[in-house]
Amino acid sequence: GAVLGLQTPGVVVEVAVHLATLLAVIVVYRSSLLAIVSGCLSGDRAAWRMVGLLVLGTIPAAVAGLTLKDAVERSFDSLVLVGVNLLVTGAILWSTARVRDRAHADRPSGLGAATIGVAQALALLPGISRSGTTVAAAMWLRIEPVRAAEFSFLLAIPAILGAAVLQVPEAADGIAAVGMGQLAVSFAAALVAGVGAIRFLVHLLHRGTFHRFAPYCWVVGSATILWAVLA
Repeated sequence: GAVLGLQTPGVVVEVAVHLATLLAVIVVYRSSLLAIVSGCLSGDRAAWRMVGLLVLGTIPAAVAGLTLKDAVERSFDSLVLVGVNLLVTGAILWSTARVRDRAHADRPSGLGAATIGVAQALALLPGISRSGTTVAAAMWLRIEPVRAAEFSFLLAIPAILGAAVLQVPEAADGIAAVGMGQLAVSFAAALVAGVGAIRFLVHLLHRGTFHRFAPYCWVVGSATILWAVLA
């Protein structure tokens, strides 16, 4: 937006792409979601335990989002902060190169889920990758990388849905200004990109090359800081 000089009215576009991202997660992890739902309906303890872990992981971001909403929104006005946080994200991703071979668990403990939730709460800040920090946190807790991604993206469902619901009242006023056609294009682009990005991320985790996202973050973070200072 800063580079292209674009500014959309309100948050309606953000809500549209949030919902598209949510649908992308559901599309990729539909089998896991169906297994959890059917397991809960049949009284399976493992399924209910997973729901409990997801609830525990959601609490930190929910509390931070509700109590620090204004501060978080103001942070999006600083391109320098975005750039610095991208550098931080790169460091977090690079750290996973040392822990991936020690990962073996299928899911976190209760304390582990809460810890991953704290990582998700940090990602409320612009430039901190939600999926990157939560997957990294799970890997630090010795969760097998592909399972770490699964837990991370299942944890994204209540987070994205909650953020979208909170923004709906503000978004309603911007629909007419943006136009349904443009919103449909935004939604479709975010959905296709989201599905592709999740599958690519899981592919890199499977190959043990997740940490190679780090140089990208460092380059973009440095470029963002330079743009903010020189533009």
